[in-house]
Amino acid sequence: MNYEEMLAARQGGKSQFSRLFLGDYYREQIDGKWRGVVDIHPALNANITFAQALKKECDGNLAIASSHQIHFAGVTGSEGDIVRLELETGNYVTLAQFVDSNPSVVVNEPFLEQLFAGLADITTWLNDHGLYHVCFSPSSVFIRKGDNAPLLLSHGSYYLAVDNQQALYAGDAPFVAPEVLAHGTIDARCEVYSLGKMMEALFAKSEMPRGYRQAIRKATQPVAEDRYACVADFWKDIHRRRDTFRSVMMLAGAVVIAAICVALYFDSFPETSEIEYVKPAPRQATDDLLDDGFTPEQLGVVSADSASEVDWDAQRAFEAKAEEIFRKKYEAEADRVLSKIYNKNYMNNSEKKFMAGSESTIEELMQLQQQLGAESSLNPTRAQVIATEIIERITERKKKEMGSTNSRGVQLPENNGKK
Repeated sequence: MNYEEMLAARQGGKSQFSRLFLGDYYREQIDGKWRGVVDIHPALNANITFAQALKKECDGNLAIASSHQIHFAGVTGSEGDIVRLELETGNYVTLAQFVDSNPSVVVNEPFLEQLFAGLADITTWLNDHGLYHVCFSPSSVFIRKGDNAPLLLSHGSYYLAVDNQQALYAGDAPFVAPEVLAHGTIDARCEVYSLGKMMEALFAKSEMPRGYRQAIRKATQPVAEDRYACVADFWKDIHRRRDTFRSVMMLAGAVVIAAICVALYFDSFPETSEIEYVKPAPRQATDDLLDDGFTPEQLGVVSADSASEVDWDAQRAFEAKAEEIFRKKYEAEADRVLSKIYNKNYMNNSEKKFMAGSESTIEELMQLQQQLGAESSLNPTRAQVIATEIIERITERKKKEMGSTNSRGVQLPENNGKK
């Protein structure tokens, strides 16, 4: 004998006993098999209106084509009234019993999803066919053992003609919409109210999940017009609020992570200190006697094969032409090369990068000086003097165009292009 059978023996052969508004639900052995039954309250059967409504429901419940419906058959007593309901095969417990034995399920999101989605499904089917469950109390909603699927048994719309609705539902009356108790208009909004009240009771001893609180507050408004139009809208809004909260939390988490990454990125930069540049001493120009028009003969040095005055004039004209060609080409090339470092974008970089660029620029200018000097057949010494003059002139012009400091506030070297 298992525990359930031992408990049933102590309760007179009854197990999983629970009181419903129709009567007492329990499980007992019928023909050697455990079956769920509901014994109808005798006081209710004394009401002719109720007795007729019960017969109508026994005849109509088999036509409810929903997997969340417990079908049943009525057992007639000696006086012709239905005194018992025999439920279809299955092991069912009320939601109240299920939560009492498993309190942690109220924070189990998959269970809550299955519970409310299943109830929304069968309620939508019922309302579309002109039926209303009316009372979603923890003792009127069943859970099937094994897969935890939610199930409904009897539906209150069959009993709307009973005069005293408050007495009919007794302890479950707080789960019934005010308009039902007052014999007002019955529609899908009364289902919304009752389901919202059941959710409140379910979360009475635990923290209500985010997304449910505002939706339940709207669902349980005393005025029907202030509630959701149907249970499906109620359930969709819970989903929307819950998904919105999750999205906000994910966004907040992403912002925090991004802020940490940015902080770590900038923290990894080495600290920079302001560097003071010392103006280099001006170089002394190289004297070239040939530049002043001297000839070896003026120094008293005359070779046996010295050239005539006409030859020297031709040589000086050739050198002047070569110098003119060199100046024109080198000035254009020097302006192009110096523009690489004397611009706003480049000078906003770090001092280290600026100095590295300056060194590579000087090397490039020296190579151009040698290359263009050779192409122009110009004396290397003279080519160096001209190149230095051009570099200083272009550098000063660009510095005046940009200002004497870069955007980082670092003093620019005045003779960057000198060799």
